[in-house]
Amino acid sequence: MEITCINCPVGCRLTVEMVEGKVVSVSGNNCKRGEIYAHQECIEPLRMVTAVIPVEGSSMPLSVKTKSPIPKKLIADCMAALSEVKVTAPVMLGSVVLENVCGTGVDVVATRNVF
Repeated sequence: MEITCINCPVGCRLTVEMVEGKVVSVSGNNCKRGEIYAHQECIEPLRMVTAVIPVEGSSMPLSVKTKSPIPKKLIADCMAALSEVKVTAPVMLGSVVLENVCGTGVDVVATRNVF
């Protein structure tokens, strides 16, 4: 399997050999981070999720993000959960707008202030 590492701007082209669902070798990486990335990406890929949600009492939408990456397979479920979130102005930067999204233990937080 070939993937491109996204841990830094270099974008190493990684070749990953897997046997029975396990990574047995990684080549093409210029640093240890590439090897770690390849293992994670092939076993359970993770992604940060960003979105905007409406704010009652404000004409400006609120940008939000997960505090840490969540499993890629849960992105659609996360977006569906966010579509149900109701927030009212004022909202402060870093405020939790959705706790434990999709049972991941990861909160979704505001990325800016909205008054």
